Amino acid sequence: MTAAMAAEGDKAAVFERHRRRLFSLAYRMLGLVGDAEDAVQDAYLRWHRTDVASIQNPEAWLVTACTRICIDRLRQARIERQNYTGPWLPEPLIELEVQPEDPAGTADDLSMALLVVLERLTPAERAAWLLREAFDYDYPQIAAVLQKSEAACRQLVSRAAKHIRDEKPRFAADDAAVRRLTETFAAATRAGDAAAFAGLLAEDAMLWSDGGGKAAAALNVIHGADRIARFFAGVAPKQPKTLRRITARINGQPGWLLLDGQKPYLALALDIADGLVRNVFIMRNPDKLARLPAM
Repeated sequence: MTAAMAAEGDKAAVFERHRRRLFSLAYRMLGLVGDAEDAVQDAYLRWHRTDVASIQNPEAWLVTACTRICIDRLRQARIERQNYTGPWLPEPLIELEVQPEDPAGTADDLSMALLVVLERLTPAERAAWLLREAFDYDYPQIAAVLQKSEAACRQLVSRAAKHIRDEKPRFAADDAAVRRLTETFAAATRAGDAAAFAGLLAEDAMLWSDGGGKAAAALNVIHGADRIARFFAGVAPKQPKTLRRITARINGQPGWLLLDGQKPYLALALDIADGLVRNVFIMRNPDKLARLPAM
């Protein structure tokens, strides 16, 4: 093996050590697995074309490159998402079994509830908040990544944090209670009995349903416990009788998949806090259900 070939192998090995961290950042920025993978691949191509001999901190270089790629992609995607049919939800990350904790963040900063809030931030606010809160970067590091002053980065993080606090995404800590409530909620959806939802839903609960114009779904966010209960009562009789339910963790939150044979029908995640369902997220867009784990 030549020295040049060995050096290229070393470059690839260095990148692979950081690939998972880069994907974690890119997914939180973009909300789509394919787009996140493309951003990571673009970062790899930039790394591959760069003379890395003078780079003292490869991780910082790669995170910077990936963040800037994601900001550019997110700016381009905003117009497309504004014209999306119905509510836009992130592509779900689905685990049929609980996996070891993501070293780049907890389930809280992967939840649908938080990612929906992040979608309302500017790309720079989103990047600054994620680097600070999910990846524990200090302000000099954030300033270097975003090519802004430290004062400007503090303002970006502060504005993002205020918006997130105002939206108040909350999470339950009692796993046993969450499992019980999830099973009770699943039984109520199967029964299609609006009265069965009494005591399960917060009065100000919201339901998000993403069909992307390719599958039947509510075209607007549904607000309030009564309306959500009536929604489930209305759709339950219309679902195929052949559906099979599989319990899953979706973006670190409790939920389930419905399969019609081997074909995904929907993924549903619950945002639970204080013993009540605060948000219901339903993914029906088949494009966002294409990467299901093996059954």
